[in-house]
Amino acid sequence: MHKLPRNWPEGRSLAVTVSVMLEAWGDGVAPGIGPMGNPLKAGVLDLQARSWAAYGPRTGTWRLLDVLAAAKVRAVFYVSGIIAEREPALLKAIVEAGHEVAGHSWSQDIVPATQSREDEAADLQRCISATTQATGKPLLGWISPRCTPSASTTELLADSGFTWHGDFFDADLPRVIETAKGRIVAMPFSMEVNDLPLTIRYGNAPEAFMQILERTVTQWPTLPASTACMDITVHAHIFGRPAGAIELAKSLEIVRRCSDWAWLTDHAQLARDSLEGA
Repeated sequence: MHKLPRNWPEGRSLAVTVSVMLEAWGDGVAPGIGPMGNPLKAGVLDLQARSWAAYGPRTGTWRLLDVLAAAKVRAVFYVSGIIAEREPALLKAIVEAGHEVAGHSWSQDIVPATQSREDEAADLQRCISATTQATGKPLLGWISPRCTPSASTTELLADSGFTWHGDFFDADLPRVIETAKGRIVAMPFSMEVNDLPLTIRYGNAPEAFMQILERTVTQWPTLPASTACMDITVHAHIFGRPAGAIELAKSLEIVRRCSDWAWLTDHAQLARDSLEGA
């Protein structure tokens, strides 16, 4: 069992983290998954999918900021570098609302696992430059598109001063790992309460998000000796829409009602506490 991060509340065994994915694709590229089931012919740019994705920075993020403010919940926004470059006022608003901005590649069509080490390092530096310029704060956390890093990603992040890397699915708790370039927190990431696979890939109704969260959190005490982190993850272009925002708000309320054993936090706080307690 991994050591609990510093400041983990005594008597509580479930940390529920809140993350918002604020994503964009490169020019001339569309999302590979979307609400329309019939694929276009090869080589045809899917303008519907691009418009659907553009809802995130244009509209959805603002609604999610309102939901989080009403619930008095802090989140980490994982942001594509291209949005930081083109929408700096949006990133400034996120930070001014008290949230953390983390990295999510330059664009969603750039997956580290497909890059050379040199190209990945260059993209990483481009993300750091655009994001820090927009927020005025260091970029400390990272999740790759598709949560799929390369063999070099963790070391490159540590070398660039990042404190956590969220492409880890092999544990329930964060842990500090050593790389050739320094320490970094391996932040566990769970997919059970994630709007994209639930509603877009698998076609569930938005309320499935809240139902899975509710069953897991309310029944948590029935699991013997379990201590873990659980993610609430929404995408600004998916659950930034009214039906999804309603389910997010309900989910946050459920966690609050189970405060005897569950608590709301975020990856940035867990990373700080993990490093301080290491």
